[in-house]
Amino acid sequence: MFDSRIAATLRRALLRAIPTVLGIVILNFLLLQLVPGDAADVLAGESGAATAETMAMMRSHFGLDLPLGQQLLNYLNHLAHFSLGYSPRFNMPVMELIWSRLPNTLLLMAGALGLALVLGIGCGLVMATWAHRWPDRILGVLSLLLYSTPGFWIGLMAVVLFSVHLGWLPSDGSTTIGANLSGWDAVRDRLAHALLPTLALASVFMAIYARLTRAAMLEAQTQDYVRTAVAKGLHPARVQLRHVLRNALLPVTTVAGVHLGNLLGGAVVIETVFSWPGLGRLALEAVQGRDYAVSLGVLLLSSFMVIFANLLIDLLHAWLDPRIKA
Repeated sequence: MFDSRIAATLRRALLRAIPTVLGIVILNFLLLQLVPGDAADVLAGESGAATAETMAMMRSHFGLDLPLGQQLLNYLNHLAHFSLGYSPRFNMPVMELIWSRLPNTLLLMAGALGLALVLGIGCGLVMATWAHRWPDRILGVLSLLLYSTPGFWIGLMAVVLFSVHLGWLPSDGSTTIGANLSGWDAVRDRLAHALLPTLALASVFMAIYARLTRAAMLEAQTQDYVRTAVAKGLHPARVQLRHVLRNALLPVTTVAGVHLGNLLGGAVVIETVFSWPGLGRLALEAVQGRDYAVSLGVLLLSSFMVIFANLLIDLLHAWLDPRIKA
C-alpha cells in the first residue's frame, strides 16, 4: 500500500517537473539574451583583435547569428536529443564539461548540507533542552554570529588561521597538484581540501537549522502527546528524541529542501574563494565569457537537483510523520 503511494507521489512529481523545467529553460534562455555581448566578442577581445569577417564567421559557426526564436528552437531540439550543446568558450561539449565538474560540487554541497543538519539539529536540541539557561544563551549567541557573518568571510578567516598560521589544511584546489596519490591517501587528501570550503558553505545554514530546531522543539514540548509520554513515565531523553525532536524535524527538513538552491548559489562564491573546480565556479566563468550554452546547462542541472531534493523531502516527511502517509 505504501509502495503504491510512493509510486503515485513519483508520478505526480514527474508531471509537475516537466512544465517547471521547460519554463525554467525558456525563461533562463531569454534572460541570458539580455546580457550585452556574446562569446564571439569575448574571444575576440582575448585574442587582441579580430576583423569583421572573423567575427561573422565565429558567430555563424556557433549559431549566434540566427534569430532569437531559431536559437531557442535549436536549443530545445538539443535537449530533446539529450544534448546540452557545445561550448565556444571551453571548446568542448557542455555535457562533458558539466560532468567533469559535477562530482566536486556534489561533494561540497552534500558535505555542507550534512554538516549543517547534524551540527544545527544537535545545537538546537541542546538549546531546547536547556532553554533559557547558559547552554542555550551561549549557543544562541554563536548561531547569531554565524548567521550574520557572510560565508566567504568565514572562509577567508579559516584560510588565514588553518592554512597560513597553523598550516594544518590546504588553502585552495581540490587535490594536491603533482602528488600522484592513490587509495586512502588520495581520499584523505581530497577530504583535507574539501574541509574548509565545506565549513564556510555550511556556516550560515548551521545557524538557521539550530534556531529553527530550537523553536520547533519548544513548540512541540507543549503538545498533548508529549505530556502523555511524560505521564507514562518515559525517560526524558526518549521523550526529547523520539517524540519531540522527530516532530520538530518536519520544518527543518522542509527548509533544508528549499536551501538546496541557495547552497548552489553560495557555492559560486565559496568555490571562487577556494579555487574549487565545481559547477559554481564554472557558472561564473561561463557568465564572464558569455558562454550561454554552459550557463543554461548549469541552470538546468540546478533545477533538476532542486526538484529531486524536494521529492526526497516529501518522502522523508512521510517517514517522519505517519499521519502524512494517509
